[in-house]
Amino acid sequence: MCGDIDDEAGEWEDALYARFLAQARALLEARGQGAPPPAGDPYAYMDKLFADALSRCVRDGEEADADARYGRISLQPLVFARLTGFLAGHLARDQDPLRGVIEELMRGYAEAGPATADHAHDHDHNHDHGHDHEHEHDHDHGHEHEHHH
Repeated sequence: MCGDIDDEAGEWEDALYARFLAQARALLEARGQGAPPPAGDPYAYMDKLFADALSRCVRDGEEADADARYGRISLQPLVFARLTGFLAGHLARDQDPLRGVIEELMRGYAEAGPATADHAHDHDHNHDHGHDHEHEHDHDHGHEHEHHH
């Protein structure tokens, strides 16, 4: 019975990794691997940096052994959260850098969308919490947020 639970968890992790990989590749393909962003365009710069970081995450996952890929991507948000805190910690406090960070964090979380497998509701009790919050945030994805203060 314990082996069955491990198999189910492994299958679920494989499905989550496959979902990540499909969404990441779709985002990267939609963006294209074109020329560098135009000088002076902060949104193009941010999109390019996002694509570069996402490409690295995909590459790192693909280079891991098949049974370690989900584990690899589960570490990546922690690294980027640390990096985000480090970078935001160097911005002027009166510009409220944490607000922009949290808004973009929620935007990325919403872009990933909820896991659709019924399995998520059976075994991931914290997952349901995110659904209500995702739908409350109606962000315009046209980059009209205040990214720079």
